[in-house]
Amino acid sequence: MTIPANTALQAYRQAVSKINTPGMEPRDSSGTGDFGALVKQLTESSMGAAKASETLSAQAASGSANMGDVVTAVANAEVALQTVVAVRDRVISAYQDIIRMPI
Repeated sequence: MTIPANTALQAYRQAVSKINTPGMEPRDSSGTGDFGALVKQLTESSMGAAKASETLSAQAASGSANMGDVVTAVANAEVALQTVVAVRDRVISAYQDIIRMPI
């Protein structure tokens, strides 16, 4: 499979333009972050995505929302929930590993 150079260049340009969109800014890498604050922020963003999804779903039921927006909101809420569950599972696993450590 051969990809023309101009197609690849266009794809790279699109990828670079997406880097400057909200949500893609660099994170604070100072290492002073609080794990509790991280979990709280993750939970709040998950709840916000779920609320937005519910609101758009209700609007779609009344016929006043774009179906593409509804699908996107539901997918965002699902990803946020999966992330929260994955973090919870890892924390529980780490706790169990610590409990099993010999003293």
